[in-house]
Amino acid sequence: MKNSLASKGLSMSQAQSISNLCNQRSKDITAQLADINNVSKELTIGVETYIETKGNPIPTNVVELLTAKARLSATQAFLMENIKAKDELITKIKKEQFKYDVEAPIRPTTISKIIPTEVDEDFGWDTLSAAEYNEFIEAEAYASHIGQFIHKGGKLDKLRAELPTIKTLEFMEIEVGKKTPLKVSIHHTPAQLLTIHEELAALHRGYEQKVNYFKSKVKNATTSENARIQKERGNIQAEVNQQNSDLANAYKLAYEKWSAEQYKAQHEFEEKRQGRIQEAVNLKINVAERFQDVVDEFLNQLK
Repeated sequence: MKNSLASKGLSMSQAQSISNLCNQRSKDITAQLADINNVSKELTIGVETYIETKGNPIPTNVVELLTAKARLSATQAFLMENIKAKDELITKIKKEQFKYDVEAPIRPTTISKIIPTEVDEDFGWDTLSAAEYNEFIEAEAYASHIGQFIHKGGKLDKLRAELPTIKTLEFMEIEVGKKTPLKVSIHHTPAQLLTIHEELAALHRGYEQKVNYFKSKVKNATTSENARIQKERGNIQAEVNQQNSDLANAYKLAYEKWSAEQYKAQHEFEEKRQGRIQEAVNLKINVAERFQDVVDEFLNQLK
């Protein structure tokens, strides 16, 4: 997968702190939307009015809240992807081992070449630029969070299904055999909920189309690479024959060079490996422009 690691940018400690802040604010938005309902209920007894159900209509800024939540989630995903990428890079370099024949070269009789195997979709994802991959995870987050709210079983779907069944007048038995009218106030109309649904559905379709576009692009890249690999296989045997001839002629010189080159190569390998480990340790996150405003906001809080 693509990452945004660079020599300059956001430190890992800053990235982790901002990720935590994104998660907390996203939870706050979730809590704000969790108690939305269709009605409030009041009971009047004499001169006293009691609230049986507190009304909590869909906030007027529900689109803003959902898009803000999705943006927080996308930013957090971006940061965590890169924190993970750095850890994996350092671990990978540390695990690298020098490989070199400890025995003297053996006269080759034949050589076989590894037949390339077909790639999976990881290859296709790797063909995307960092910007494209960031755009994909952002669109996926938007489509997911908006879709959860509007699709079957989501909060908006439940509100729309419940609305036509609400009675405008209910009765509560305060005393045995005596029913007291309960005022029911409906604070949504079917038209209002439909408008909100259509607005969110339009946003959802746009982000879902973008997600599908990138998935299709990845699949096409993978298919194209596998076609290239199939063609390459046809040339391998001829190349192997030529290599066997060349290896036989080069054997004598290879043996004389082997001992000196083995020591030199091992020394250079370790020197470069230590340098690469240090470079990886110093890497920071070059924040993608699409996430910069969220990162800047929380950076100011951390000062």
